[in-house]
Amino acid sequence: MSPDPAPGTVTSGPPTAVTGASGALGGRVAARLARAGVPVRLLGRDPSRLPALPGADLAPPAPYGDGEAMRRALAGAHTLFLVSAHESPDRVREHTTAVDAAVAAGVERIVYVSFLGAAPDATFTFARDHWHTEAHIRTADVRYTFLRDSWYLAGLPAMTGADGVLHGPAGDGRVAAVAHEDIADAATAVLLADTDTTGPSHDGRTYDLTGPVAFTLAEAAEELSRVTGRTVTYVPETREEAYASRAGYGAQGWEVAGWVTSYEAIAAGEMATVSDAVPTLTGRPAMDLAGYLRAHPDSYRHLLRQG
Repeated sequence: MSPDPAPGTVTSGPPTAVTGASGALGGRVAARLARAGVPVRLLGRDPSRLPALPGADLAPPAPYGDGEAMRRALAGAHTLFLVSAHESPDRVREHTTAVDAAVAAGVERIVYVSFLGAAPDATFTFARDHWHTEAHIRTADVRYTFLRDSWYLAGLPAMTGADGVLHGPAGDGRVAAVAHEDIADAATAVLLADTDTTGPSHDGRTYDLTGPVAFTLAEAAEELSRVTGRTVTYVPETREEAYASRAGYGAQGWEVAGWVTSYEAIAAGEMATVSDAVPTLTGRPAMDLAGYLRAHPDSYRHLLRQG
């Protein structure tokens, strides 16, 4: 791949549109593209929350489910980096509306952030949404690449309560959780590929983005214990116990089902995949849980306060 231009130097050409640019993943990808000199257009429901990046322009408000707003926001864009919408009962419709708007606006390529094991009968209910979105993109008149992320490493300390307990119906299943940084670097490599015609094409490809090793939640608790200096434990739950322990959050049934089945997907072995896609795309090893915790001490600060 040709060398990146000097930071802040923006090349000419149609922009790459990045959705979710105010979030943990879209923001990282947008920043990496801007540093590489790629013209970037940032999309979000609330433009005031979008980051200020060199060479980036801010699209007007563009909710996924508003086809006309998405068409306006995507007019003239070459590529769309489509971060999945927040979970909702209507998420598939929102995704398909955004995809149709992109095609209508003349977007030539979509790089979609999907989920590991996306399938119509996936244990994790939200992974089914991703499969339906992928199926719609495959039928659209557009080039595409799917990035199927595993669980986020960031979720492990976040899901551990201040009492030092991580609980869910994951049994002794394994998960190869992945860092946001690794997903962003892999996505950036895919997005930049069009600027380097000598490199491999990612069109029509699906990449499983995972960490370097699959571990149990009990092993994750052990790692959290080592880094925090206090005892962190994993407490397996039955399905009934999982629903009961989450009943007090006031969430709707579909959302609680998503929380519970995310653990059950681990128990079913659907999250144990370890892929070499991150090192293949980025040229460096994927981050493991210990490395993530060293790099992100704020992620477990709530545990230190209780220690």
